[in-house]
Amino acid sequence: MTAFARAAAALCLAAGPALAEDIVTYDTDLSYGDVVFGLENAILDEGLVIDHTSHVGNMLARTREDVGSDVQLYEAADVFGFCSAKVSRSVMEADPMNVAYCPYHIFVVQQAGEDRVMIGYRGFPDGSMQEVEDLLDRITRAAIAE
Repeated sequence: MTAFARAAAALCLAAGPALAEDIVTYDTDLSYGDVVFGLENAILDEGLVIDHTSHVGNMLARTREDVGSDVQLYEAADVFGFCSAKVSRSVMEADPMNVAYCPYHIFVVQQAGEDRVMIGYRGFPDGSMQEVEDLLDRITRAAIAE
């Protein structure tokens, strides 16, 4: 193998897809409605605005038969999207490619047949996104008063 071929192969490996990050979750005995209410307030308390709420649980329930499934995954599941101008500017000044992670999301789910509710978010790569992960963790914990 020539030096050029080795360099090209190394470059291809380095440019491969990123590995999935960890999912950070917290379980609670609070009701689903209480967790959602707490999350909405925790986001507002940070001076942020919820840009979008994705009603994933409703969509999956509504389309279950259309895709040939009889499995009910959730009692309820929603994903809340929002952004922070201050935090986003900070992490994007550190690395402009962090734009790929914005907006930020926190999910609330109650699995079918379960009493407990889970709240969480997707973790980020170590480094410049730590500030966002700290924000998401603070909001998530505040939502369930942990």
